[in-house]
Amino acid sequence: MDVTKNDETEICDTMERLGTFQRIQYVFSFFATVLVTITHINYVFVAGEINYRCLIPECDTHNEYIPTWWPNSTIDKCLKPILKPNVGQTCTNDSFTNKFEDCTEWVYETNDTLVAELKLGCQPWKINMIGTMHSVGLLLAMIVSGWMIDRFGRKPIFIFCLVGSCIGHFKAFTSDYYIYVVIELIEAVITGGAYTTVSVLMMEIGGKKNRLLAGVIYAFGIYMGESVFAVMAMFVPYWKNLIKVIYTPPIFIISYVYFLKESPRWQIVSGKTECAKETLLLISKANKVNINKDKLINMNGEELKKEFKIDNCQQKETFRDAMKSREIMKRLVIGSFARFAACLVYYGLIINSVSLPGNKYTNFFLSSLMSYPGDLMALYLMNNVGRKLTLVYGYIICGLLCVASVCFPDDYTWVNTAFFLVSKMVVSGCFIGVVTYTIELYPTSVRGTLIGISALVASIGNILAPLTPIMKTFSPVLPSLTFGALAVIAGLLITMTPETKDSALMDTVEQVEREINLQNTKKKDIKGHINESFVSKDEV
Repeated sequence: MDVTKNDETEICDTMERLGTFQRIQYVFSFFATVLVTITHINYVFVAGEINYRCLIPECDTHNEYIPTWWPNSTIDKCLKPILKPNVGQTCTNDSFTNKFEDCTEWVYETNDTLVAELKLGCQPWKINMIGTMHSVGLLLAMIVSGWMIDRFGRKPIFIFCLVGSCIGHFKAFTSDYYIYVVIELIEAVITGGAYTTVSVLMMEIGGKKNRLLAGVIYAFGIYMGESVFAVMAMFVPYWKNLIKVIYTPPIFIISYVYFLKESPRWQIVSGKTECAKETLLLISKANKVNINKDKLINMNGEELKKEFKIDNCQQKETFRDAMKSREIMKRLVIGSFARFAACLVYYGLIINSVSLPGNKYTNFFLSSLMSYPGDLMALYLMNNVGRKLTLVYGYIICGLLCVASVCFPDDYTWVNTAFFLVSKMVVSGCFIGVVTYTIELYPTSVRGTLIGISALVASIGNILAPLTPIMKTFSPVLPSLTFGALAVIAGLLITMTPETKDSALMDTVEQVEREINLQNTKKKDIKGHINESFVSKDEV
């Protein structure tokens, strides 16, 4: 049966349906996000703490972690008990004096982490530096990744970031701490742009009704990566083998050259008209959407922009233009702080999860699982209630839960653990919700750059998160109070931004300014009508 002209779908509506094309691209993006997340958090277990004690050459023959001759009294693992004079060939519990000296060598319980083989005993700053340098690398990547995806496209940068992560393999072949840290930094710099790229790509290939779904799928990729990594570390505890396992799969991402498709919106904006036409035709075919193919093929760049309601000035706008807009700068500051708060609280809770009572792998796994219901709640509420209101209440509730977790005595372990897990669930919803929200707040012309800046600020939270346990040396409640304060402040700031639910993505800074001016005009008109009504009543 022939399809009538009335059955045709508008070309601009090609991407509004959640069809086969979007599903396939989401699956590819999800899988890649899982892989990059596994490498992103590698240091949690690869550079994890292990038990050790001071080596005593006169007594140690088999390098047992807890030998029978070890003194009964509790000894700091960084101090060496001094032997009594004239000790025989066999040491006993009574062979030691009550004096100690600094330790220079250690006996480790296991060699599962790099702490043993790189001899990092009693050097916690070196251990923490590995995670910190990884976060610094992510920060450096964020500085340029936004500009790069706007300049060169979403697809090529994404593939480069994923395949480039394979450099992490070299960490398994070094026995020098400083070389290891340098490789960790380089790996993070190369891989860091993947998160920004995949989130923008997934948002742009779906319609406005699917943007939040795309954000949730993206977040589920992160959480799945965390869960899978916990299971991997449980079954492959030795750090060198674990590194080889997690850094091998990304090499297959090179096949995405053929399978992953570029964002047609970016192609239109960048003047790649013929490429955009090919992508749109592919989408219509995959989704079985009937469009006027002849009309699409014969369109020039300006007509295609008009069809998708993209302003002609789109190509010329840069970050300098965005800086001139007070509204864009307000959105950038609030969006960046909200992402910073979500990142610091989210990763702060993850890092502290291994300190909960019980098995560290199980605790990390359970913490990762709590992210799923948080995202499902965010998906439902943000689609039905709205982005803004959901985030405002989500941040504030998260902050209150963090504060409440330190209001109970240590004897109520289950209460503190429950608050911890619920806090993780709520912040997970905020974490993905604010990513979707900020993408919707920024115009297409500078979206990659602005998202890159927001991600850059968020990565500062990622850098600070590994340092939050140090705050407990000043006060055991300080980390939780800090998390709570940041979350509440972020929630209050979001009240100053607009709702974006069911709104079309803005393409230019000029569009945003026009929209704000229109809203301000309407507010003035409403206020004027109210004042006139009061005046009329007074006259009566």
